[in-house]
Amino acid sequence: MKNKKGLYNPLAPSKAAFYSAIFPGMGQVYNKKYWKAPIVWGALGTSIYYYLQNNSEYKRFRTAYKLREIGLQDEFTDNAGNESVSSETLERAQEQLRENRDLSLLTTVILYVLQIVEASVNAHLLQFNTDDNLSFKPTFINDPIQFDAPKIGLTLKYNF
Repeated sequence: MKNKKGLYNPLAPSKAAFYSAIFPGMGQVYNKKYWKAPIVWGALGTSIYYYLQNNSEYKRFRTAYKLREIGLQDEFTDNAGNESVSSETLERAQEQLRENRDLSLLTTVILYVLQIVEASVNAHLLQFNTDDNLSFKPTFINDPIQFDAPKIGLTLKYNF
């Protein structure tokens, strides 16, 4: 980011990272990449939603399993004592839901860290000179003397 005098601001990457750490997506807004903020919010919101959903279902099956183990009626047992879900299924459901919950939490943490890194790197890269004189233009030049065999080579040409 350039300041008013046209000089580069070396603290811009750390500011962007700080803003992203405080409120996800704000580092992207600070870098004036407004379209990235909803992506950050959507990604984090989705992973948090799945964490909460899996945690709720895990607690539901865990409670039913504990009640069944001590001989009380759970939500999967009717008044006549018939079980619609076996104890083994309750155990497997707990294991799967706990695994899904933990994976959702890990995904949330990774996305949070990545959006901080992205904001910082983007702020750093905005300070580089990217005018048209810094372009790569490949061209093919045929050798008029040895016309029969194609050759491969690389030539670098610098203009200042």
